[in-house]
Amino acid sequence: MNDFFDNQRILNLIWKRKFHFVIVGLVAVALSAVFSGPKFIKPKYKSTARIYPTNIWVLSNESETEQMLEVVNSRDIKLKMFDVFQLDKVYKINPEDPHYLTYMLDIYNTNVKAGKTEYETAEIQVLDYDPQRASDMCDSIIYFYNKKVEEMQRIKNKEMVDISKKWLDRKYNELDSLMLVLDTLKNNYGILDFKTQTPELTRGYMNALAAGRGSASDTKKIEELYSNFEKEGTKARWVESRMENLEMAIDSLTAQYELYYNEYEKEITYCHVVEYPVPADKKSYPVRWLIVAFTTISAVFFSLLVFLLLDYRKKQ
Repeated sequence: MNDFFDNQRILNLIWKRKFHFVIVGLVAVALSAVFSGPKFIKPKYKSTARIYPTNIWVLSNESETEQMLEVVNSRDIKLKMFDVFQLDKVYKINPEDPHYLTYMLDIYNTNVKAGKTEYETAEIQVLDYDPQRASDMCDSIIYFYNKKVEEMQRIKNKEMVDISKKWLDRKYNELDSLMLVLDTLKNNYGILDFKTQTPELTRGYMNALAAGRGSASDTKKIEELYSNFEKEGTKARWVESRMENLEMAIDSLTAQYELYYNEYEKEITYCHVVEYPVPADKKSYPVRWLIVAFTTISAVFFSLLVFLLLDYRKKQ
């Protein structure tokens, strides 16, 4: 077997069998050209779109484009595509088949690709037998991507709306409780505003004592109110201080609530379309010249091995 692959022997054999190789090559070209035609291999058309992420939150170490691709390649979007375009009929997969989803995903992933370009855009490529459907599928992927991200954002914003509303309700309930306490202090003890009344009450009481009207009815009222302030003043001061803090907290929480609610209500897109998909006017698959070239080279190489084997046996 040492001389089986001898270079000189191979060259001599090629020259000797040159007409055979020509015939094999021509037959291979003819057959591959015929069998790679549309009658045997249904042509596919490619539609391409390029999109750039916007208005999304970075949630991990991934870039915005990588996060976009996570959504674009999600199973939720693929299942929506199956339903909208009835891809089970296009791919000829029986929905009753126990491996239906596996088969559908395999074919879909073969025909639909989404990846990142060197310029951080996401490129979506769709191959399909119908050029218009390929373009529509690209458009639909972009549409479903926007809806998916919007749904995710709305769920998150709804959580924040509910949380801020819950805290806001708690603060308002606490404020209502303090208002009831103040009403009690007002009705039972005459304390309307501790900070404002205290200096005025002290001044009036001291003036009444200085004027020697300790037995007058007005002075008795002042003394009674003064006594109420001594008993309930600390409580009134705490309630008023707490109410001031609550009002500030309510203002802050209201601002947060309105912000989250506006985010929850707004409708925006989450990508810029850099390149819109269009129906292709030329098929992308199969590449006939590549099939013909590969088939011809393979046929000629195989025939060379056969001729070498025959020649070797003949010499033996």
